[in-house]
Amino acid sequence: MPHAVVDWFGDQSVVVVDLALACCAIESEFAVPAGAPRLAAVPDGARVVAVVSGTLTDALAGLVARSLAALPDAHVVSFGACACAGGPYWDAGSVTKGVDQLVAVDTYIAGCPPPPEALARVVEQVREEVLAHG
Repeated sequence: MPHAVVDWFGDQSVVVVDLALACCAIESEFAVPAGAPRLAAVPDGARVVAVVSGTLTDALAGLVARSLAALPDAHVVSFGACACAGGPYWDAGSVTKGVDQLVAVDTYIAGCPPPPEALARVVEQVREEVLAHG
């Protein structure tokens, strides 16, 4: 699954990998600091914040699960009402009722659309943890 790797602070300490599935990806992109470098891969030693943004369908569930499994120890963020619980499509037979049906989620950011500043706060908190624990 193609995804963006954003060096959020420009020092490779915390990178954000956005598994952009639908419209919430626009909101997650608005959270990215201006000029943040885009990387081809996750750097060694970087703390990863994996964001699942948008509607997760059953057809994509396996691919998303494998993508998240390839990011061990990532801080997983379910971004938007659809990623959190299926959103307005919760009763559709083809929609997975939230990312937590596949993997453990560390942070839920609900909303339709979800607030970009909430994602920025989560990434800042992860950065504070990285700095506190060296």
